[in-house]
Amino acid sequence: MAAGVRGDPSVRAPAPEILAAIQAASLAAAQGRPAVAADQLAVLAAAEGAGDDPVVREALGQGLYHAGRFAEAVALTDRPDARDIGTLACHAASLVALGDLERAEAVFDALVEAYPLDGAAWYNRATLRRWTAWTHHVDALRRVVGQLPAEHEIPVRFALAKELEDMGRHAESFAELARGAALRRARLSYRVEMDVEAMAEIAEAFHGDRLKAAPAARIDQPGPIFVLGLPRSGTTLVDRVLSSHSQVDSLGETADLALALMETTPRAPDRAAFIRAAAGADPARLGARLRDRLAGYGRGRPFLIDKTPLNYLYIGLIALALPEARIIHVRRDPMDVGYALFKTLFQTGCPYTYDLADIGRYMGAQRRLVDHWRRGLPDRIIEVDYAALVDDLEAEARRLVSACGLAWEPACLDFHLNRAPSSTASAAQVRRPLYRDSIGLWRRYEDELAPLAETLRGEGVL
Repeated sequence: MAAGVRGDPSVRAPAPEILAAIQAASLAAAQGRPAVAADQLAVLAAAEGAGDDPVVREALGQGLYHAGRFAEAVALTDRPDARDIGTLACHAASLVALGDLERAEAVFDALVEAYPLDGAAWYNRATLRRWTAWTHHVDALRRVVGQLPAEHEIPVRFALAKELEDMGRHAESFAELARGAALRRARLSYRVEMDVEAMAEIAEAFHGDRLKAAPAARIDQPGPIFVLGLPRSGTTLVDRVLSSHSQVDSLGETADLALALMETTPRAPDRAAFIRAAAGADPARLGARLRDRLAGYGRGRPFLIDKTPLNYLYIGLIALALPEARIIHVRRDPMDVGYALFKTLFQTGCPYTYDLADIGRYMGAQRRLVDHWRRGLPDRIIEVDYAALVDDLEAEARRLVSACGLAWEPACLDFHLNRAPSSTASAAQVRRPLYRDSIGLWRRYEDELAPLAETLRGEGVL
């Protein structure tokens, strides 16, 4: 979920032997053996009495959640006597990942009742479904928001914005959203110029001659599928459509590409030097490390999706290192995706999303980088437009499946029936049939979003 799983900071540390076992599992995951790590945690959780101690329960529950073993996390934390914040939060988040939204809402209700000053619980509940004049929590949210420190006020402001928008109270919604985003932005030491400069440095390092060395695509054999693009652009929808195919499994959002790059690239004194080193590194070594990491998940299907939006930074590396990889770039109307970014409270990352001008400048830099990849790798990138996919799901899904070298399967149209877990910011939305609600939604806030539109025009995106 967007606001994540977190525990009670007042809870004491787990018993040393459990902590050591959890750390060993974390090390296995970091070394590219996530299946081993998940199995180790599952064994610990299945031991008699593992769920009795709230400290151990919380530590194991969070470990299982982050390892993608959501069913085991639910089983461990499903205790009627548990009232600690860590257990309730982990239980609810794991239920959401499994698509059991009704039970998750009930747990969030209990969490809010027990810990009314915990802002993340209010926000996570708000993201579960559309609220109406008969089901909303706006009055309760407004009563509690003034009692909170900024850390918890921020998610409550975002929750207010979500529920007010669902009810069509758009002016009130944006006012709350702007307050929450300003509070979040004030707590960040972030300069968008750093990301803009980094993307320009990547394009310079991966110049045309370097990209010409990329081998031809090999879609005649199984390989990883990278679904990438700006967050909130539709990457999760594409992931669910493809992973509904019998030959495709999704790993969700991973750090494997970034970690493999760090493992195979010499240390450098600064960012620019590291980018140059990555561009000049041996792509065969990177490809071998990536394949090892993918094998470490222990999945049985031949095609594995890595749905990490930020991987658009590494398109050149993917093309150089993995000729069998499919690279799918998802794009969306700039104003729609810009507004969607602004109204999402991310657990980590995406610091540019809390200021409209920052969003516009970041999107301009991202557009320039992707255009650079298109020019240098004209036959490697499969483009998907979110609105086109929504308007004609079957035609676009058939094109996408074919471009990946797969035979068509009708199950790809029933992506909302896909029972695979999802722990992204879109975890609740992917359980719904296809909907058009978000297309053109930004027009409800045309005046408020004027700074975004002005910046995008200056960046040449609009």
